[in-house]
Amino acid sequence: MVNVGVLGATGMVGQRFIQLLDKHPDFELTALAASSRSAGKRYEDATTWYLDDEMPESVKDIVVCETNPEDMDNDVDIVFSSLPTEFAAKVEKDFAKDYVVASNASAHRMKKNIPLVIPEVNPEYLDMIDAQQKENNWDGFIVTNPNCSTIALTLTLKPIVDNFNVNSIRVSTMQAVSGAGYNGVPSMAIVDNLVPYIGSEEEKMESETLHLLGSFDGEKVNDANFRLSASCHRVPVIDGHTEAIFIELDDDFDIGDVKDKMANFKALPQELNLFSAPENPVIVKEEMDRPQPRMDRNAGNGMSVSVGRLRKDQAFDNSFKYVLVGHNTIRGAAGASVLNAELINERIL
Repeated sequence: MVNVGVLGATGMVGQRFIQLLDKHPDFELTALAASSRSAGKRYEDATTWYLDDEMPESVKDIVVCETNPEDMDNDVDIVFSSLPTEFAAKVEKDFAKDYVVASNASAHRMKKNIPLVIPEVNPEYLDMIDAQQKENNWDGFIVTNPNCSTIALTLTLKPIVDNFNVNSIRVSTMQAVSGAGYNGVPSMAIVDNLVPYIGSEEEKMESETLHLLGSFDGEKVNDANFRLSASCHRVPVIDGHTEAIFIELDDDFDIGDVKDKMANFKALPQELNLFSAPENPVIVKEEMDRPQPRMDRNAGNGMSVSVGRLRKDQAFDNSFKYVLVGHNTIRGAAGASVLNAELINERIL
């Protein structure tokens, strides 16, 4: 059993980490860290619990510590980070001197020698870890997962990119409010409304997706060579990002073949039977009105991405389009980091 801790434990994503780690067969949650306002208090007393499920009994009496390595239990091997970007930039490096940091924060994504990983897509990027440790003289290391909207998109693109020659991709997102945190979007701004802008989200989707679907040559990542354009929007849905994707291939294709490749897609986490890995990373729905966030976000315990309306595009040659739904705070955030940690535990620790 590997002892683990959570940084930013009182926030929404921190609570998702706690929910997913409760009764985990490989990880024992023994340390919770948060701001100085919470430090020294029992977790139950320090936290306003936002999730639908009850707070796990196992964490209620854990005393919250300050978010620095000196206050963290020395028996902890892995820390999960849901820290704000500005804070994570320094704190995660401090922890990486001695701990494995599985980060959901954006501070170190796309940085040299820091793997940005979706285990079904690019597990080989973990080979950067040796260089990261040598460069920084760390005993630990940092591994990051991508942006929530990027994860859902890239999981569905992997079987396509592996089997067809992609020319261009366009994606338009309809993103849930939980992606901005509990206090992120005021109710008066989103009820009866749609916000057609999410700061830096489009840039993240465009750069991270090409990075994830590229190739690691042992020293650097060479981005995928197709074009990708994103437009991102906030909608009044609590959990579950919806995305509409339009793909142009170099050649004609059979839409049944595309469906088959997506529906039967499996990768290393499924081969290793990792605890959080869904049996089917991509679920293809045949109903005309699916997927929908309320009905499909929890597929595969929130770790699968559901795809529907997969059809040829009648307006453009060699093109098809589809809609996806993925759970943004499970597969797109805490669950992504936990799956990364499970792969690290299996292959590196």
